[in-house]
Amino acid sequence: MLSLPTYVLITPARDEAQFIELTIKSVVAQTVRPIKWVIVSDGSTDGTDDIVSKYAAEHPWIELVRTPERRERHFAGKVYAFNAGYARIGDLEYEVIGSMDGDVSFDEDYFSFLLRKLAEDPTLGLVGTPFTENSNQIYDFRIVGTEHVSGLCQLFRRKCFEEIGGYVPVKGGGVDYIAVTSARMKGWKTRTFTEKVCQHHRPIGTAGHGVLRVWFRTGVKDYTFGGHPIWEFFRMAYQMTNKPFIVGGLTLGAGYVWALVRREERPVSPDMVAFRRRDQMRRLRGLFTGLLSKARYSDRPHDTLQ
Repeated sequence: MLSLPTYVLITPARDEAQFIELTIKSVVAQTVRPIKWVIVSDGSTDGTDDIVSKYAAEHPWIELVRTPERRERHFAGKVYAFNAGYARIGDLEYEVIGSMDGDVSFDEDYFSFLLRKLAEDPTLGLVGTPFTENSNQIYDFRIVGTEHVSGLCQLFRRKCFEEIGGYVPVKGGGVDYIAVTSARMKGWKTRTFTEKVCQHHRPIGTAGHGVLRVWFRTGVKDYTFGGHPIWEFFRMAYQMTNKPFIVGGLTLGAGYVWALVRREERPVSPDMVAFRRRDQMRRLRGLFTGLLSKARYSDRPHDTLQ
């Protein structure tokens, strides 16, 4: 029988009283529980601490850590909160470390499924699953690629996490992308397994922001992380076919062009930019090759069974 690796979880949580109990109940119900789960209340003022404290009193493997309240809300703060939790597991023996948001839920076999994937393939450094939101839609992985692992729940092999130096605090976001790409550049495989999903209860990036502002910021981030202009054009066109129709894609493109004109500073190395652009062009070629093959097949007369 395959032995599953031991794991720890860290959850940065800022004002998640509306959803965090769903997350806690999901972890408590796991068939394979973490040996330690540190929930870092990042200056929460909405009752998050009370909810976590109640469950921590019942389950000794859950620990609440509170950090001082911050006036400014940015993605680097999530990394600082994560690191506060990371400091609490330094003396533990574990093989896998997970970063998980405080507004997700999943079935009872979620972590055992991911741990089994890591146990089966020692070249895997980072794993995760897709997520659904209110629309019940998930990523089109022809576009995103299953090498990317959503930051909602990333499960790292400990050696991989230590090799990439943990998370990089970037105020504008993209923390999860940097982690995934760094792992791949180090030679690790990263994978989203589509057999399972988790439910995200707050639409990504909308905490305190309107939907169009989120798309504009995404376009800016696409530029600052080195997205290829050709890739961005096709991404904009694709997004125009999804909600919010037309305007979402146009806003995404506007953010990219705005950052391009301003020559916004890039928080990643030239090597990572080059790696990303090569990867995007590879995926575009693969996408168009697949579409061309499908079109050629559909134009041919089909043989009938005799």
